Amino acid sequence: MSGSEGATLDPEDAKIVTLARSSRARTGAAEGAAVRDTDGRTYAAASVELPSLRLTALQAAVAAAVSSGAPGLEAAAVVTGSGAADDASVAAVRDLSPSALVIVADPAGTILSTLEGASA
Repeated sequence: MSGSEGATLDPEDAKIVTLARSSRARTGAAEGAAVRDTDGRTYAAASVELPSLRLTALQAAVAAAVSSGAPGLEAAAVVTGSGAADDASVAAVRDLSPSALVIVADPAGTILSTLEGASA
């Protein structure tokens, strides 16, 4: 995995960052995330913190994609105030698509890092 700061995103990747920001803002959650599947469909989610269920926003977005029949992911974005995507979040993306790009942004939408996956 490699990372880069201050990356310039293509319009499709910028779209999932916007969706992730919107999910976080709408729910007031700690994190928001969005993923784009290999068919171009997007799924957005916020972190879930219930007594019996805890999911990071990225785990929830991946779960939404999988439960909708997504065959794989092209890219994922997480918006977080912590400055980094946690290992469990990245692992959820990698379980479905080892080569998917993972974008980490702050709540203002500034790109903090991009994590490239394994080569296909």
